[in-house]
Amino acid sequence: NCWFVAACSSLASRESLWQKVIPDWKEQEWDPEKPNAYAGIFHFHFWRFGEWVDVVIDDRLPTVNNQLIYCHSSSRNEFWCALVEKAYAKLAGCYQALDGGNTADALVDFTGGVSEPIDLTEGGFAHDEAKRNQLFERVLKVHSRGGLISASIKAVTAADMEARLACGLVKGHAYAITDVRKVRLGHGLLAFFKSEKLDMIRLRNPWGEREWNGPWSDTSEEWQKVSKSEREKMGVTVQDDGEFWMTFEDMCRYFTDIIKCRLINTSYLSVHKTWEEARLRGAWTRHEDPQKNRSGGCINHKNTFFQNPQYIFDVKKPEDEVLICIQQRPKQSTRRDGKGENLAIGFDIYKVEENRQYRMHSLQHRAASSIYINSRSVFLRTDQPEGRFVIIPTTFEPGHTGEFLLRVFTDVPSNCQELRLDEPPRSCWSSLCGYPQQVTQVHVLGAAGLKDSSTGANSYVIIKCEGDKVRSAVQKGTSTPEYDVKGIFYRKKPGQPITIQIWNHRVLKDEFLGQVQLKADPDDLQALHTLHLRDRNSRQPSDLPGTVAVRVFSSTSLMAV
Repeated sequence: NCWFVAACSSLASRESLWQKVIPDWKEQEWDPEKPNAYAGIFHFHFWRFGEWVDVVIDDRLPTVNNQLIYCHSSSRNEFWCALVEKAYAKLAGCYQALDGGNTADALVDFTGGVSEPIDLTEGGFAHDEAKRNQLFERVLKVHSRGGLISASIKAVTAADMEARLACGLVKGHAYAITDVRKVRLGHGLLAFFKSEKLDMIRLRNPWGEREWNGPWSDTSEEWQKVSKSEREKMGVTVQDDGEFWMTFEDMCRYFTDIIKCRLINTSYLSVHKTWEEARLRGAWTRHEDPQKNRSGGCINHKNTFFQNPQYIFDVKKPEDEVLICIQQRPKQSTRRDGKGENLAIGFDIYKVEENRQYRMHSLQHRAASSIYINSRSVFLRTDQPEGRFVIIPTTFEPGHTGEFLLRVFTDVPSNCQELRLDEPPRSCWSSLCGYPQQVTQVHVLGAAGLKDSSTGANSYVIIKCEGDKVRSAVQKGTSTPEYDVKGIFYRKKPGQPITIQIWNHRVLKDEFLGQVQLKADPDDLQALHTLHLRDRNSRQPSDLPGTVAVRVFSSTSLMAV
């Protein structure tokens, strides 16, 4: 279980983090002056499925010939990692459950952070310098903000497992990244004025021996290029302690995978970027009634795909970085039943109407999608424009059941919540006030030939229907704006037209540029309309400069969109 040892190795380098996992460590520490205070009991904290869990164990550790079998320290009177491992095994069900686990899971369980796996081979980072530099900056940022990082070389066959390469690295083995920095080359003042810096990374083999023997290894001549003071600052030692430096370029060439575990900072008192976190628990459940079934499988299963849990969130800035993580509840392992298997899970994100409040029933623009994998959690980082989005987390195959935790991180609160209803609910007032007879989706694509000022119009569009309205963002300095804004309307009076107005944003008072009115009849087979703008004269409307392109869909079935 080197994956677990590597996670412990990363944890050991961060005092603030291991103090969370090993609470009240001073009280739990052996005190030779008070031997009677020792009761052989320890407790540890792990972050599991959205909360910190306290695990209590005794001090009986498995040994053979008086030697610890599993995780142990090179110093004979240090036991914390063996005890943490026992507590973690208890949480998983048994020691057997720790066989062939996942470093990413352990890093999350130690920190409550979010892990992002990166495939270095697939990403082509070894050959693409620009991509590599970008990745280094991201890794440096995670490290400088207290995150944990690990790296490994994929073992393709069983014979590859723990096989040592000529360069000294070991396949199928997890290494902890213990430092990330730009190293200044040269000596004395020359180094200060010459801006040559090298992207370097320090790794630790949790075995405590067997190191990289290529460029920048402990005894290599490359270190002559670095001043003595810089070497001391980096803590370079020449001993086979399992810790070594290498360039980031070499790392991308020899390693196949990196796992970054970001600590998500939600404190407003922090210097660094804070995130707004929405945390929602959900479940894939089976039901005979399609409207109640919540285990529809992935998009390959078009007939049942929308029979999955759906969650809505808003991006409230012109563009925002969104982090989304879905974690399935770990299946408990037992010695009798063996290891609990993960389901293959993933999610899709759709850009939807600005005013959507009910579940999706037809496909819309897919803004992003994750991979599908049978790991405990799936992560996606994506940049999205302002607007409303729906996340649909699914199992790969329909009919599979399980619980999950959805975490959505944005810069400003996203109002993330589950969509539970398929259509507007009926109430005792429905007979008096009326109930919607049809649903209409209006998609305003853009406009052309608008009344132009010298700088172009700063226009926006408003879609109005029965007291409900949707407004787009302002498109600055253009007479051919692309609004790409959608609204959905549940109409009690289908005879009343839908009004689309275009306005020019001004400092004191906005200027009306024109409007169009649509009947939006379900029998209208033409979806795309290009309409001339008119004024607001109800009797004899005359044409104004410009046209607007609109796509309309109406149906008497309220679950058609």
